[in-house]
Amino acid sequence: MSDAELQRVEAALDTLLADNDPSTQSYEEFRGHQFDHGLAWVMYPEGHGGLGARPQLQKVVNQRLHEAGAPPMDASMFFIALAGPTILTHGSEEVKQRFLRPMFTGEEKWCQLFSEPGAGSDFAGLGTKAIKDGDEWIVNGQKVWNTLAHIADFGMLVTRTDPNVPKHRGMTYFALDMKAPGVEVRPLRQITGEAEFNEVYMTDVRVHDEYRIGAEGEGWRAALTTLMNERTAIGGSGGGSGGPKRGGGAIAGLTAIWEKAPEWVRTPQNRDDVMKLWIKAEALRLTNMRASQAAKAGNPGPEGSVGKSMMATLNQAIFEKAVDLQGMEGQIEFDYAFRRPGEVDLTGSGAGVGYAFLRARANSIEGGTTEVMKNILGEQVLGLPGEPRVDKEIPWIDVPRG
Repeated sequence: MSDAELQRVEAALDTLLADNDPSTQSYEEFRGHQFDHGLAWVMYPEGHGGLGARPQLQKVVNQRLHEAGAPPMDASMFFIALAGPTILTHGSEEVKQRFLRPMFTGEEKWCQLFSEPGAGSDFAGLGTKAIKDGDEWIVNGQKVWNTLAHIADFGMLVTRTDPNVPKHRGMTYFALDMKAPGVEVRPLRQITGEAEFNEVYMTDVRVHDEYRIGAEGEGWRAALTTLMNERTAIGGSGGGSGGPKRGGGAIAGLTAIWEKAPEWVRTPQNRDDVMKLWIKAEALRLTNMRASQAAKAGNPGPEGSVGKSMMATLNQAIFEKAVDLQGMEGQIEFDYAFRRPGEVDLTGSGAGVGYAFLRARANSIEGGTTEVMKNILGEQVLGLPGEPRVDKEIPWIDVPRG
């Protein structure tokens, strides 16, 4: 990084903190000033929350603000890591001006509206329709597995706008007002008892063309930006550059249980199992650090699929072992009451082992199934032949459906 870039960031920080005390301002107010000083995402262009600086300098910003007493990002704002890069990359200037600042301040929360009952792993097969009506689009359809849709102000919505072309070419991406007439959010109760996920129904919902993100028919391209950032973000939650430190995160809970376990539990076999999981967690943390650094240089590539795939299977193995070490005690600490969470907890480690054991089941599905991740890695990283796709070049409307 150049000294000139560092000096610009330091100068912006000096000005921000000289004029604004995070201890006397609301969360939204201070983050608004942070955005206006180009310190939201330093790698973004000026006027869009950045300074056009190298992404590594964001660490300088985060450290200085932490030392000044600024609160960390609200956990309900997980989707800022998905919607922000998508809007910056594909949105018009008007869309960027409309959405980036309130997204960063937390005044407007987001969710993701991608999967459908008949289009999960095959996301490009989605059928939610958007029909042009003057300056508006009329949307009808259903989305499912929508995390935190019950508290969201806007949703990242991908629709079918041209059924007469192959499925990857007839999609359009919108920002959907979740409070618009015709939008209904229903809870999906999970194995943990809570309803973090939702299903969203859209009946004759009107979306103005000003809320379109990317060109008409180019929704697949914009969606890929969201998906790659999602996989990097989910994979990083298991130990990426912005995630836990060495020995932290999910593995910290397992080692704490091991240290308190009675002697009859601390067998050589259990010790070896815990140590192997710790080594895997550290390898994943370092892998995610590399993937995160590569992603900040531009749109993330298939590297994020490595972290996402391994994070899912490793979390499940860690919490299975944690429950095993506790014996029956691991079955009684969680009450399974119905809840509507207001934040994303991908590992569930903060709520205890019993909860985390159950919550980790979703890790191998959300953000793309482990099978999809393996396909991506096989084809895009290892160069292996792709699976046969007989519907790739025929119009979406002609694809047989059950």
